[in-house]
Amino acid sequence: QVQLVESGGGLVQPGGSLRLSCVVSRSIFSIDVMGWYRQAPGKQRELVAIIISGGSTNYAASLKGRFTISRDNTKNTVYLQMNSLKPEDTAVYYCNAKVVTTVYWGQGTQVTVSS
Repeated sequence: QVQLVESGGGLVQPGGSLRLSCVVSRSIFSIDVMGWYRQAPGKQRELVAIIISGGSTNYAASLKGRFTISRDNTKNTVYLQMNSLKPEDTAVYYCNAKVVTTVYWGQGTQVTVSS
């Protein structure tokens, strides 16, 4: 069993920044794919970004350039740096890990972008 705990969400003004963290209950060195997803009210959960064990990254086209995903294997943590935030970025952000054929999710952290 793998547990993921997100943190770092909150209320931020448009144009501001936040860094989300996802701490994993085991070593992430061998986890092939980790990612961040988000779900806004009334909408389906959507991909934000993923990072492969070798360090390659992939982003939702609309977010590339504002969001950056990274991982620190020594801290079993994956990060999502979010800059130039917009009201439409308001959502619950979820961390995700794919271990072999099993996908694990965190409980989510709320990000609200509002003035």
